[in-house]
This record gives sequence, structure tokens and C-alpha cells, in this order.
Amino acid sequence: MQKLAEICVRRPVFATMLILSLTVVGLFSYNSLGVDLFPKIDLPTITVTVVNPGASPQEIETEITDKIEGAVNTISAIDELRSTSVEGVSQVFITFLLEKNPDIAAQEVRNKVDLIVNDLPVTAEQPIVQKLDTDAAPVVRIAVSAPRSPREVTFVADKQIKQQIESINGVGEVTIIGGRKREIQVWVDPDKLRAFNVTVAQVADAVRAQNLEVPGGRIDEGQRELTVRTMGRIVQPSEFNDLVVGSRGAYSVKLSDVGYAEDGAEEQRTEARLNGQPARLMVGVRKTSDGKLDGHAWVEVDGVPISERVISGYSISLSYPPEI
Repeated sequence: MQKLAEICVRRPVFATMLILSLTVVGLFSYNSLGVDLFPKIDLPTITVTVVNPGASPQEIETEITDKIEGAVNTISAIDELRSTSVEGVSQVFITFLLEKNPDIAAQEVRNKVDLIVNDLPVTAEQPIVQKLDTDAAPVVRIAVSAPRSPREVTFVADKQIKQQIESINGVGEVTIIGGRKREIQVWVDPDKLRAFNVTVAQVADAVRAQNLEVPGGRIDEGQRELTVRTMGRIVQPSEFNDLVVGSRGAYSVKLSDVGYAEDGAEEQRTEARLNGQPARLMVGVRKTSDGKLDGHAWVEVDGVPISERVISGYSISLSYPPEI
């Protein structure tokens, strides 16, 4: 270091050029430097989420949360263990010490949760074990609206826009908020159910059992082998009304006797609005491996803007987080 100082004192021109060269390299590097509000950080925090639709917070606490906490509490290097139990959802947050490898911690939590899956309520969904991801913040938001039914707008947003965005390099996940997908709904009359001595559970079991497509084995025909399937899937919504849901003596009670089936849309659990009007909002999240924020590139596929690929009559509005 002393030798370098002597050279710079004896040759000031050399010292000046050295400083200028470092400054020029720094300026060029600054323009190509990736900017990220949340840099890639692996925090040893694991979340366990279990959904049990319709369950009260007390049931969630006793039937799900306590069991998960008791299972994961035996894992080593836990720094903090906390949970939240709300209607229909249980979330357990396990924070480990910083020296704990997040991948190993997630695998250990997953192994412990698998041991108590059979002890959870039958109506509960499969537990979801995830690492805390700082890259999960939305990169772009796309609002889609049109003077049409919510089901039709959701279909266009899901099948046209969402699939095109997901094919772009760097896109990790696209979720739709405020959507209402197609759903076959079965409506029953309580008075008619009592008259035919049929319960709602019987109707649900009949619909589930008679709207099923299962493998039927195989048939050997010389040198050929044919696969057999039982074609029991109902194609037309009106055919649900002909399902037999019970019996009263020699009479077969059909669904049309106690209610009807309707080709409708699922219940709306989320809502999005554009300029005060109902809309479908798509939230895009980048892949974890992509460190640079580039949300503006998400709105083009093969150089063509997404807005030009949508059929006429639909309005698309784009918004980006302030850090982009």
C-alpha cells in the first residue's frame, strides 16, 4: 500500500488516469445495475396453512392449530412459534435461528406435519408448507373489465390474458382477484326434501357418485390391448335434474323432484373495481430466481401488447408498484 502511494506521488498523471478509469467503469456499471426493493434473502421462517371451510375460530384452534403446533414444536433451533386462527383458516408461523438452513427447516416442518395429517378434520384441506419469500410482492397488476357477465369476463381473463402472461420468461405466478368461474349449482327445497324423506347429504352423495368417470380395466383383443373407461361424467347441466337422489317405496326420487340444477357462477369471495366499476384484477409475481424488477416486460408477448390480443369490448388497465 505504501509503494502504491509513492508511485501516485511521483507520477500524478498516472494517479489521475487510474481514478478516472475507475470512475468511468463505475458509471457504466451503474446503468446496468439491477434494482430491487426487496433483495433476495433466505429467511428461516416457515408457514403452515390449513383451510377448513366453514369452521369457527374455536374449532380451528383446537382441531388444527394446536395439533400442528404440538407436532412442529419438537424441531430444533426454533426461535419463535406463533399462530393465527380465523374462520376457516389456520396459519402457524415457525421462525428458526439465522444459522438454520431454510430448505432443511422447511423439510423438517413438512415431515412433522405429515405425521398428523390423519388427525386433522376430514373436511380440512391438505396442509400447505411454505418458506417466507420476500420476492412474493406483486410486480404488476392488470385490471380487466367489460360490460358483460362476471363469469364471461373471468373466462377471458383466465383463458386468454393469464395464460399469455404466464408464458413470459420470469413470470412466477398470476392470480385473479374478483373472479367468478363457472359452477354447476344444485338448489334444493327444504319442504320437498322433508316430503320425500331425503336429506341434503343424500343429494350431495348422489350427485358425487353419479357424476364420476372411472377406469374400467382393459380388454385383450389378440395383439391389441384396449383401455376401458366408465363414461359417467355429466355433460349437460340439465342432465343433473334426472339424477336419482333417493327412493320412496317403488318411486325413484329425482333431483327435479326436490330442486333443480343451474349452470351458474361460483360465489364471489373477493372483489376488485376499476374506476368504481366491477373488474377482474390479475396480480403478477415474478419467479424467485429473477432478481431484477422488470414488470413492464410482462405486458407484452412476442412484442405484441396484451391489450391488442384481447377481443374488442374489454378494457385493460395496468399499474405497477412504486419501486419499478
